[in-house]
Amino acid sequence: MFDYTVETSKNMNDAVDSLTQELKDKQFGVLWTFDIKDKLQEKGLDFNKEYKVLEVCNPKEAQKVLTENQMAGYFLPCKMVVYEDGGKTKIGMPRPTSLISMVNDEKLETIAQDIEERLIDCMDKAV
Repeated sequence: MFDYTVETSKNMNDAVDSLTQELKDKQFGVLWTFDIKDKLQEKGLDFNKEYKVLEVCNPKEAQKVLTENQMAGYFLPCKMVVYEDGGKTKIGMPRPTSLISMVNDEKLETIAQDIEERLIDCMDKAV
């Protein structure tokens, strides 16, 4: 499966805050949070759904994968999303293993599996 998505009873802001803290505990930082709803509305487009994209990075892991294969940089930083869907708040991400499989590098696949497990743990604890 391409993605990993969980549902939470938390509102958007609380879900983002909780996820950010869990990521920090695992040495992942949120480099940037992109509010898609605000940006589209700023451009005059009608979009009323809450949807935030978090750019997430662990510098040591980024250095490790880029040293192994610079093509891995196409997938960095990791993206995680928090959004409302049918009155529910969801947290999701594309699985690092799915993305990195396109590079066909066994060593990178092992690193991606470890990163994916840690990110899933953060998401599961954030709910």
